[in-house]
This record gives sequence, C-alpha cells and structure tokens, in this order.
Amino acid sequence: MQSIRRALLIWLLALVIVGVGFAGWLIYRQALVEANALFDYQLQQIAAALPSEPFSGVLTSRSESDEGVVIQIWNRNGVLMYYSHRRVPLAPHAELGFSTETTPRGEWRVYSAIVGDNVVQLAQPLSIRNCVAAGVAWRTLWPLVLLLPLLGFAIWVIVGRGLAPLQRVTRALDTRHPDALDPLSDKRLPQEVRPVVRALNALLSRLSTALDTQKTFVADAAHELRTPLAAVQIQAQLVARAQDDATRREALGDLHEGIARATRLAEQLLALARSEPDSKGVTTNVDLHALLDDCVRAYVLVAQERGVDLGIESSEAASVIGDADALRVMFNNLIDNATKYTAKGGCVDVSLKVKDAHPVVEISDTGPGIPQEERERVFDRFYRVGEGAERARTDMAGSGLGLAIVRRIAEQQGARVELHESAAGGLRAVVRF
Repeated sequence: MQSIRRALLIWLLALVIVGVGFAGWLIYRQALVEANALFDYQLQQIAAALPSEPFSGVLTSRSESDEGVVIQIWNRNGVLMYYSHRRVPLAPHAELGFSTETTPRGEWRVYSAIVGDNVVQLAQPLSIRNCVAAGVAWRTLWPLVLLLPLLGFAIWVIVGRGLAPLQRVTRALDTRHPDALDPLSDKRLPQEVRPVVRALNALLSRLSTALDTQKTFVADAAHELRTPLAAVQIQAQLVARAQDDATRREALGDLHEGIARATRLAEQLLALARSEPDSKGVTTNVDLHALLDDCVRAYVLVAQERGVDLGIESSEAASVIGDADALRVMFNNLIDNATKYTAKGGCVDVSLKVKDAHPVVEISDTGPGIPQEERERVFDRFYRVGEGAERARTDMAGSGLGLAIVRRIAEQQGARVELHESAAGGLRAVVRF
C-alpha cells in the first residue's frame, strides 16, 4: 500500500539531494573559473619577476618533482638555458601567451613570454586547479550534507503535521456508529481537505436518504402484505370449515384468488426492488417494435378473459439503448393497468411512433381514467386512486406499485412517462425516449 508521507519524504529528499548536487557543481565551476584566473595571474607575476639578463649557461634542474610551477627558459637562439623539472614533457618550443597542452601526465596550463633577451615558459598542471576548485566546493557544501538527516527528519515531521487533518477525519469515521449519518464538521480543516469532507458529507446524505427510503419501502411492503396474507389465512380456515362440496369449492376459489393477489403483490415488490437506482441490468440495442409486439401478444389472452379488446394500433421501426428486461416490465405494467381498469367491452390501443428522431410509445384505454389532480400522485408507492361515482374498479388485485415501477424504470432508461386523457375519455400513458 502506498504511503503519502513516505512518497513525499522520498521525493522531497531526492529534490534536496539533487539541488545540493547541482549547487555543488555550479560552485565547483565558479571556483574553477576563479582559480584559473588567479593561477594565470600568478604565472604572469612569476614571469615578470624573473631576471632579464642573459644566462651564462644551461643550469641543471633544481627539482625532480613535477608538482607546482614548471619553468623553462630559452635564449633567442633557441638554446635551452634553464629548466626546473626535467621530467615534465612539455613542448620544446614556446607559444607566446596562454595555452593548454595535453601531455602523458595530463593537461597543463602554459604561459610563455619574452623577458629581456630570453623566452620564459611557465607551466602548471590543471589537476592542481581542479583540486583547489573541488576543495572550495566541498568546504561550501559539507554543512548542507551534514544537515541532510536533519532535513529528512524535519520533512517527515512537517509532512506528518500536514496530513494530520486527514488522520482526524479518518479517526472520526472509524469511531462513528454505523447508524450515525450526520455530516462531518469541516471546521479547522485545510482548504485541500475540505472538498474531501464535503464529498463524504454528500455521500452520507445520499446514503441517509437511501436508507430512509428503504426503511419506508420495507414498512409499506410489510403493511401491504399483511392484508392479503391475512385474507389467505381466513380463506384457508373457511376451506377447513366447509361442510359440503359446494361451499368448499367456493372457499377454494376465494383461496386461489387470495394467493394470486399475494403472489402478484410479491412480484410487484420484487420488480420495484430491481428497479432501484443501484440495480444494474444488461444494456443492449433494444428493438422496441419487437418488444412491444411480444408484450401485447403475452397479454392478449388476459385481455380476452377480461372482455377487453387489446391490439397494436400502429407501430414504426424504432430502437433504443437500454435494458430489455426492464423495459419489458415497464410495458407489461402499463398494459396490465390499462386492461385491468377498462370495463368489459372496452379496448386498449398500443402505438409506437417516432417523433423528432425519438421513439414515443402510447397506451390508450377506454377506462375511467385518472383525475388530473391525481396523475402525479399515482406514481407514488402504494398510492391508489379512490373509488368514486365515475370510477368503479374492475379488479381488486391492485397494489399501488405498478406506476411506481414504471416511473422508476423509465428514469433509469432515459425515458419520461406522462399521463393524459385519451380520445375516448380514458387514460393515455405516453413514454417518450
């Protein structure tokens, strides 16, 4: 696992070391320039201090060492009059002024000048100058090198203090009770940490809303399931108490209807749970024409039993990117509602059109419709339109979940569901993709 503190320490120390090394190189180069200027001046002064009288003869070497300044003197006839280090292999002919010569013993800085009747050549190894420059650079940098461990410790402490707010937030989250979803305080936090805390607070808020919604859903589901399960229990008791075959058959029929209602409610609850925002289906290219044809064909027999004429009025070729199973559940709920609340002898028409390059599905019925003031409320879970003088229910299996499932799936699939009055006075459900 990566550590921010360790990474910062390594990178900062690496930058410090690179910076010290670069500074040392710059100091060395500057010291070398100054050393060259100083030693060149020294060679000039030594040449100027030599006597200008002619030498009477060739003098022997005064030293066998090749360190320091090497001096060679010629007369105007080119005869070597004096040399201080005979083992140093310098050029036998002098080039006036400064020059750099490469010899088997390294590079030499050479200065030649005419002094009186003589030609003087002074040479000095460049290694001496390099050693002087390196010494100056080292004496300048060694305090910083000694301070590197202290700098590393200081960086470790400073980085730790900088990361302390993150550790406080971590401890606050670790010590929280699982049910505590109130927002974290962002006071006394650095500007860089506050966006993290705000994002966590937004996540806690969404989580709290989701949990409240889930609790409400579970409570409502339990309440809704209680009634059909109690009815099934009573109907089972009636079957057990039946005295003759006719009474028993009637009680069994009621029991089967009660079980069917409870099963339908359980299926609706399961479909609603699957349509929650966190649930994910398989996204493909869905042929709406074929999908609607399958949905209508599956409900034709159900509609015939209810005495309702169900069919496709018009259908154009159209496709969308979405979850085919979820869309099937959505259309099935709309068709089921339309056939369920349409009186015997009525009709339900399904159409698929393309308007402005967007598919539009319409399901119209000749039922009692929904009052305009209640068309938004019917999308709430477990909400059912009250029975009135102009609205008589044709089926008692409604659970108030069908349109809630439709709205949730439509939002997931990028569609919009609208309820309007149909041409026959019933309900017209419009799904716009």
